[in-house]
Amino acid sequence: MRKMFAALACALLATPALAQDAPRIDGADTAFVIVATALVLMMTLPGLALFYSGMVRKKNVLATMAQSLIATAVVSLLWIAIVYSLTFSGDGAFIGDAARMMLTGVGIDTVSPLAKTIPEILFMAYQMTFSIITCALIGGSVAERMKFSAFILFCVVWLFIVYAPSAHWVWGGGFLQKMGLLDFAGGTVVHINAGVAGLVCALVMGNRVGFGRENLSPFDLSLAVVGTGLLWVGWFGFNGGSALGANSRAVFAIVATHLAACSGAIVWSGLEWLERGKPSVLGVISGAVAGLGTITPASGYILPWHGVVIGLIAGVVCYWMCTVAKHKLHYDDTLDVFGVHGVGGIMGTLLAGVFATRTITASGGDPGVAGLLEGDMHQFVVQAIGVGVTIVWCAVGTLISLKIVSAFTSLRVAGDDEREGLDIALHGEALHQ
Repeated sequence: MRKMFAALACALLATPALAQDAPRIDGADTAFVIVATALVLMMTLPGLALFYSGMVRKKNVLATMAQSLIATAVVSLLWIAIVYSLTFSGDGAFIGDAARMMLTGVGIDTVSPLAKTIPEILFMAYQMTFSIITCALIGGSVAERMKFSAFILFCVVWLFIVYAPSAHWVWGGGFLQKMGLLDFAGGTVVHINAGVAGLVCALVMGNRVGFGRENLSPFDLSLAVVGTGLLWVGWFGFNGGSALGANSRAVFAIVATHLAACSGAIVWSGLEWLERGKPSVLGVISGAVAGLGTITPASGYILPWHGVVIGLIAGVVCYWMCTVAKHKLHYDDTLDVFGVHGVGGIMGTLLAGVFATRTITASGGDPGVAGLLEGDMHQFVVQAIGVGVTIVWCAVGTLISLKIVSAFTSLRVAGDDEREGLDIALHGEALHQ
């Protein structure tokens, strides 16, 4: 009898622990990530579409919007068909497997081992929005000169060659995640990949007709301002949602994100004010987006005031990259994808290794991760390795992708079509005069 009571007591004591460790769909976490998924999709449609189209010339507004639209459609279908599986199923060091092809095995109550309190199909949808905006971002570097058909093919090929492997390395159980790389919401996977790919595409395709000689001023910055607002708010889903639950880490990430955008906007416009005597609207929105992109990989690992510092650094460095270095090097990255997102992603990933704080990164029995400010050099080295690997892989993979695409169609529109404008030449439509 005594043994029976002892066994019963042990079972009762063990039950809560087992229940805590077992995957269980939580309503609050699910609702939060549903909203975050909508916010991140809103970043592309209409956020990025408006942001980009407001900064090109009038004759290319619709063609620029079309890139964001088609990226959303093409990437979404490919993601569900196979790319999600290659990214987040299996435990290979380099790439996943086909176990989740066409969402095989994803049921109503299925949860992912990477997000145990939300339905796996929601985790899939949330991650899908990240792949969408990464491809759409690249379009900004080649706006006003890349063929629409070439852009579609590029998204298809690049998604498999570059995005799926790198996302698996960082978030899907690959070798960088096992090394301990900190990338909360996409400094490597989204921003470095988009920025480096954009730079490679711009260099391969060459400068726009009239670059450095003609007036290439934006058509309507009011569109870009509205797009910035949608991106800014959507970034709360981008960074906060990466906590994959309605919890304190999500809130810390959101606050740090907002503060980084604020300081980035103030610093960039302040530098313009000092240099040119007037702060431009373009400078304010560029600084805000630079702060948002740079804080992304560190947002869930740092204190709020760290976000202010990271935004300040982003404003200074990205401003120099876009207004000084770009002109000295004379390359035509149309909408500064590399100067803002690429450089911001590199800095942000490295700064995650500087500002990571144990009090934020600790959870359960995990003591957390410390950055350079707390005396841990190892984490900074890991971050540097992650940055280097991502840059090299993306640069090579993008070159291969462009080579494959060019075997099927030319990358660039004809010179006469470029002068006429891509709206008419590619889509047979135009804004009213």
